[in-house]
Amino acid sequence: MPPRFHTLIAAQFFSALADNALLIVGIALLREMGQPAWWAPLLKLSFTVAYVGLAPVVGLIADAWPKVALMTCMNGLKAAGVGAMALGLDPLLAFGIVGTAAACYAPAKYGLITEIVPPTKLVAANGWIEVSVVCSVLLGTLVGGLLVSPWWMAAIGTLGAGRPLVASLCALLGIYGLAALLQLRVPESGIRYPRPPRRAREILGDFRVANRALWRDRLGGRLSLSMTTLFWGAGATLQLAVLQWAQEVLGLRLNQGAYLQATVAIGVVAGAGLAGRWIALHHSLRVMPLGLMLGALMLATPWVTSLGGALPAMVLVGAVGGAMVVPMNALLQHRGVQILSAGRSIAVQGFNENLSILLMLGACAVLQALGVPLVWLMSGLGLFVFLCVLVLMIRRRARHETLVPGAAEGGISG
Repeated sequence: MPPRFHTLIAAQFFSALADNALLIVGIALLREMGQPAWWAPLLKLSFTVAYVGLAPVVGLIADAWPKVALMTCMNGLKAAGVGAMALGLDPLLAFGIVGTAAACYAPAKYGLITEIVPPTKLVAANGWIEVSVVCSVLLGTLVGGLLVSPWWMAAIGTLGAGRPLVASLCALLGIYGLAALLQLRVPESGIRYPRPPRRAREILGDFRVANRALWRDRLGGRLSLSMTTLFWGAGATLQLAVLQWAQEVLGLRLNQGAYLQATVAIGVVAGAGLAGRWIALHHSLRVMPLGLMLGALMLATPWVTSLGGALPAMVLVGAVGGAMVVPMNALLQHRGVQILSAGRSIAVQGFNENLSILLMLGACAVLQALGVPLVWLMSGLGLFVFLCVLVLMIRRRARHETLVPGAAEGGISG
């Protein structure tokens, strides 16, 4: 890998770790405020809405600014949002600030990867990225669970702190600071792009063209974008559903539910690592049947009623999902940078994936507010994933869509 590649991975690991821990602490804050359980998806919605609303501009910003400097600034903005929440800002508004920073951070991070890593190593690089992202989810949920645990509350209480959750937020500020320090050690790629449009109409028109280009790409762009959009929407919904399921069905506390949620991340680490090592870029579409398996597992798992059965089921769900998404993500990034540019392609990807998250989380919140049982809601999500992947596979066969030999190695342009 290129010099300082692993420093970049470490920096984004700590930044994402703090993001995931913040979600657990935010849910605890909502409970402290007396808000109902269906408010929990609203935290994730507040975080995600910037990914969709700012999608037309974040890719252009990532291409116009030095990417390392931009990521460092965005870590600072995340810290500002957390600090404001510690000072009493409404959690939903604070999550909106952190989400805005994350929306700008993502295209810079993935764009830098596509600029410094050769195509032959892009699947392996994505393996590193996904493993680090999922490790950040794993450790982030563990840290978040620790920061809301009775042990932490008692320990902070003995120090005379009035609100232990404020101390939890201060601890997260330190993690964001560490991410920013590591980011400063990553060198810029030196690649520059033509001056982007600056008028609102031109920006929206450029984004519309870029979005359409990826959805119409028959050399893997359309299928990989469909699969990753489905995966991340379902994954974000499952992340919150597992926390509630662990408490309602398995009888665990919030911090224990966070630990159970972390077992999904363990599986994703294993699946992503294997995919990064064994799946070549030009074989990426062969993992589509794993989407059917993922949907079937998500459909069946909510009916498990014991912790002994839930643990291996969660690990298996994560492993199948990780093995599926890494090759798809690598293919989408490769086709995106061929058709568009690094920042613009990642912005399009982020827009579609996070729009999926918004829609699925919104539907989840509405159904919970209407009283739909959580087990049925989770099973319905699994059935939805299964049917969507089945339709994509049938359409692929009907249209004879496949990767043309050489396309994945950069020999064919969109």
